Amino acid sequence: MNKIVDMQQVSWKRQGKTILSDIDWKVVNGEHWAILGLNGSGKTTLLNMINGYIWPTKGRVNILEKPFGQTDIRELRKSIGWVSSSLQERMKGTERVENIVVSGKFASIGLYENPTEADFAKAYQLLELLHCSHLWGRAYQTCSQGEKQKILITRGLMGSPDLLILDEPTNGLDFISREELMNTINQLAIQKNAPTILFVTHHIEEIMPIFTHTLLLKLGTVYGRGKREEMLTKEYLSCFFDLPVQIDWSNDRAWMTL
Repeated sequence: MNKIVDMQQVSWKRQGKTILSDIDWKVVNGEHWAILGLNGSGKTTLLNMINGYIWPTKGRVNILEKPFGQTDIRELRKSIGWVSSSLQERMKGTERVENIVVSGKFASIGLYENPTEADFAKAYQLLELLHCSHLWGRAYQTCSQGEKQKILITRGLMGSPDLLILDEPTNGLDFISREELMNTINQLAIQKNAPTILFVTHHIEEIMPIFTHTLLLKLGTVYGRGKREEMLTKEYLSCFFDLPVQIDWSNDRAWMTL
């Protein structure tokens, strides 16, 4: 599989208002992308379209080389892992961690199927990969915010997805927990046969070196797309945010100040 995301002249309107306009964007195998934009830029709408929850008003969408209109979207979603704050809110607090992870195989909120011993063995291996196997047997509600995010990422990996979407996964985390989670994502991305990762943020310092490319969304349009270093410059981001910013690089990460 070569093309992970292929959008051509995609627009989406709701109640007469254009939310996304003329989106052209390709993600190919071997790339990891950060999606950067302020609130209201269209990030969530874009993700909903990638997952097939909404369809373009015009344009063509191919996800994992499956064209919309000729694809069983429910089957397609089994190849996509999605982690978001809204997903965390839907999890039952008393559910055990391992059940939440295994439920990712079935793309269900709650475990209603009959998982096998092999399923639980895989869940434990994934928890070990993300350094949180010590949470096995715990109730979800007893875990910290950072631990919950790692659990949901593990859940997203349970179905061996080709595409993993992380929608602002550091929301609500303190600085230390955020850095721990970012390091975990970095380690995940360098694993053999790792899924393509789309990482959504509005903090440029979270765009780690593992993210080869960056998509800049502004008011529902693509303001810029390209290699990370080309997008995260003082000149480019000053125009993007409509105010002068200073960009300083440290440990191969860009940090922005006004």
